[in-house]
Amino acid sequence: MKFLDQAKIYISSGNGGAGCLSFRREKNIAMGGPDGGNGGRGGDVVFECADAMNTLIDFRYNQHFKASKGEHGKGDNRTGARGEDCVIRVPLGTQILDEDKETVLYDFTELGERKVFLEGGDGGFGNARYKSSTNQAPRKTTPGWPGQELGIWLRLKLIADSGLVGLPNAGKSTFLAASSNAKPKIADYPFTTLHPNLGVVKAGDYDFVIADIPGLIEGASQGQGLGDRFLGHIERTNVLLHLIDCTQDDIIAAYHTIRGELKEYGCGLIDKEEIVALNKCDALGEELSNDLAKTLSEAIGKPVHTISAVSGKNVNGVLYELGAKIYKIKHKPDSETEKEFNPADQ
Repeated sequence: MKFLDQAKIYISSGNGGAGCLSFRREKNIAMGGPDGGNGGRGGDVVFECADAMNTLIDFRYNQHFKASKGEHGKGDNRTGARGEDCVIRVPLGTQILDEDKETVLYDFTELGERKVFLEGGDGGFGNARYKSSTNQAPRKTTPGWPGQELGIWLRLKLIADSGLVGLPNAGKSTFLAASSNAKPKIADYPFTTLHPNLGVVKAGDYDFVIADIPGLIEGASQGQGLGDRFLGHIERTNVLLHLIDCTQDDIIAAYHTIRGELKEYGCGLIDKEEIVALNKCDALGEELSNDLAKTLSEAIGKPVHTISAVSGKNVNGVLYELGAKIYKIKHKPDSETEKEFNPADQ
């Protein structure tokens, strides 16, 4: 299935049905009077967060969604039937944006979540509605109210606990394949990964989801390489795993390149918990790899792991640390949460 994380669609709710102009005409019933019923309400446009969906590919060729209009009122005081709702199923993590692609109108973060986005038009009144003591034979009716129309953007941001970041060929896809059942494309050339991948990891008592995104290069925030559009898929993560190819010339510059792009992108990525690991250490040997890790650690002020995604060396240790950090963030003590949201601190 092709991955698609952005799509523009056009939605419209149903028009209300018109009211009915009718008078009762039956044998042996005198003064039947008006009996025109009201029109039915138009259908709503409803979004539903559905399981078993991980892409917006369904909206590639189907971009127009319209709810049914309400039926007109009928004689004998019969109200028209309500229009059928238009239910649009979207994957978990979908955001609904205004046409400017900036304003977030709604964000789906829970499975089964439903949102009535556009309401259908009300039905018009039949002439029975206007009957009064001074107007016993009204001929007045009203048409149904029109529905609403809107052009919107759908943007998908994957729901994951941890995100993999690094330069192209840092071994992110290999790490994902080694630590989960995901089958990303792996090759010995840059930009092998062209769209995000998800993998479910089990490390001891910890279960979490890792998101692998296409590699970044210097200038990605200005559109270099594949740009930074895929960074949105790690905005919701708790911890970042920063992989660096230990066989490249300047590992310190490689680290700062990625950190610079995260800072330029914003959205709090630069402030997320980070684990740093030198990958492909089997290519240099244990002694040289440890020396490089020590040099990088002193330069950035953070501990640095040495791993090999291909051989699996030290991968479990990194996964355990990832799981522990994710668990700690997800299960903050209630006192910390209360302190963070205490109005008295304002």
